[in-house]
Amino acid sequence: MTDQAVDTGDVELSGDAAAESRFLGRTRELKELRADIERAGLDTLAGRKAPRARVLLIAGRPGSGRTALAEELVRQVADRYRDGVLRARLGEPDGTPVPVERAARELLTALDVSAPAGADEDDLTEALREALADRRMLILLDDAATAEQVDALLPETPECLVVAVSGGPLTGISDVRPCTLGGLDTKSAVELLSRHTGSVRITVDPRAAEGLAEECQGQPAALMLAGGWLAARPKAAVSDLAKQLHAEGDEGTPLSRVFRLAYSALPTPAARILRLLSLAPAGLVDPQTASALAGCSVSGARTTLDDFVALGLLHAVDSPLPQYEVPGCLHPLLKTLAESQDRPAELQLARARMLERTLRLLQSCRAITETDSPEARQKLLAMPQALRFPNPRAAAEWLSVRGPALLAAARLAVADGELDTLARRLMSQLVRAMVAHFGTQAAAPDLYGIHRLVLDVAERRDLPREKAAALLNLADLDARTGRTQDALARYRAALDAGREANDPYATGRAMESVGGAHLETGDYDRAADWFGRALAQRLARDERADAARLYGRIAAAHTYAGRYGEALRNWRAAVAGHRKNGDVTSHARALSELARVQEYAGRPEESLRTCQEAVEWARRAEDVRLQAALQLRLADTLDRLGDPVAAAMHRGTAEQLLGEELSEAEPEPETPDLPEHDANACEIRSTSAED
Repeated sequence: MTDQAVDTGDVELSGDAAAESRFLGRTRELKELRADIERAGLDTLAGRKAPRARVLLIAGRPGSGRTALAEELVRQVADRYRDGVLRARLGEPDGTPVPVERAARELLTALDVSAPAGADEDDLTEALREALADRRMLILLDDAATAEQVDALLPETPECLVVAVSGGPLTGISDVRPCTLGGLDTKSAVELLSRHTGSVRITVDPRAAEGLAEECQGQPAALMLAGGWLAARPKAAVSDLAKQLHAEGDEGTPLSRVFRLAYSALPTPAARILRLLSLAPAGLVDPQTASALAGCSVSGARTTLDDFVALGLLHAVDSPLPQYEVPGCLHPLLKTLAESQDRPAELQLARARMLERTLRLLQSCRAITETDSPEARQKLLAMPQALRFPNPRAAAEWLSVRGPALLAAARLAVADGELDTLARRLMSQLVRAMVAHFGTQAAAPDLYGIHRLVLDVAERRDLPREKAAALLNLADLDARTGRTQDALARYRAALDAGREANDPYATGRAMESVGGAHLETGDYDRAADWFGRALAQRLARDERADAARLYGRIAAAHTYAGRYGEALRNWRAAVAGHRKNGDVTSHARALSELARVQEYAGRPEESLRTCQEAVEWARRAEDVRLQAALQLRLADTLDRLGDPVAAAMHRGTAEQLLGEELSEAEPEPETPDLPEHDANACEIRSTSAED
């Protein structure tokens, strides 16, 4: 719901008619803004082609209806822009500017354009400009705090139009004339009141209604609060409210005066809940959040939140799940009340309760996906009913809907500095839940931000083990997105942190990953050296499965370097290790790679025998694709040895195994990117066992 949106009563409308019926006044401003779209810009007047999108600026204080006017303008002209409308909010509820990087990524996501995790502001804004280059779109940037935010997001095409909403002029952006908002005209202000109070009380005393509108100075947010106060008191006259506001004098703004009156009329428990909503992350509230902040039941919190919506103190968010938004114009008033009426320790306790509730919901959200784990099922059953999800789909929907608030909660917890233990646990569970429901690849951009926060806490608290884990996770994501040098620097830093923490897992992972990064850059000597260091540690700790895998990685580095003798020696060690470990699948694949290198080394007879052995092990492993690939390799080797009949037979066998998928069956050499155990790469290994 926007700043100036109001209910339409019992009549249900749809489409443009419903939108038009909700909007009041601002006829002159809309006319000027629409005319400004058609007005020739300075570049056009100078005979130059406009290099960038035109910017229309709507300026006004929070509560002036600036967002509602912007939305109405967008509604009226949207049909001129064939590729649709984009929206982004550039300010937090407390006025903190949203980083351009985050806003650009949100716009790219809305465009269904993927951007690599960890990309910086310049890369993201460039990707946004490229995505918009061939589009004709209308872009609404709400709550812009600085001209730099808007400037960084401007499309470099005159086919797009940007509507920016701000508290004042955006100096620094050329050819922008602000449309500055005052109050609504008297007729529109009275109509806004009547939609809350009903027309009878307005009709019987129109002078009082006009006086009330004057006391509110025509500010939509103040008028909505006044209408909510009257709607909750059917027997109160409009003149009563006007007199009470007038009696308060000129202290504060009209909005703050009406708010004080509305707040003072609330029951004590409801008033406490309201002011604690200033702690809600990103200003987004759901019944669970309100319940945790106030220490009341979820159902009671839901009822209170709905009452606040009726009073104009909250906006209901259009969402599949119950969700509400604290109006930006009320946030500073609520924050001031909370700081003046609640002790700092009470506010900190409320934050802790909220984070703990969020943590438990994330645990439940992840546990519902672990259907094969008796331990997870038992843990889920031990949770209160209010914290359980009925099925994985409901959990995924909750995680998606509450995603922005959950990420904001993590950022606020880290910024707080006093709740680092809770913050670490929360981020650990958030990572696990996102990976469980969305997968590492889809969640990578958000995971990158979370691991950065983990690194901040680890460095602040001097926690080398957590620092190593965060650096490894960030480096893995860097490596996946092609930033190999960045990944290499972080892997080395993780190795130092792992050694400081005396964490063999972190040091082993870091050494192997450093080798993988060198392999990716083509430095095969260093790759083999680092893999060898990791192997020495694995052998010293008698970690046989990892040792066998590392023999394969060393062999791969030597293969790329053309040192086939060393490659063969290490592949034979890998084969022996997998055989001793009883890992049939890895044994078959190692034999397959050994046969490949034997062929590279000019030993076709040995390659033939090894390949035949590998086929048998692949059959035992029930790896059909590997069997087909090996049959093809056998066919190629037999062709070289001058036996086309046997080669044809093996090709026929491969056709029976995979048919038309033969072209995809040939396995590649071991990838140099990441260790095979990186399925858990995004796990934060810094929490207690009960998490």
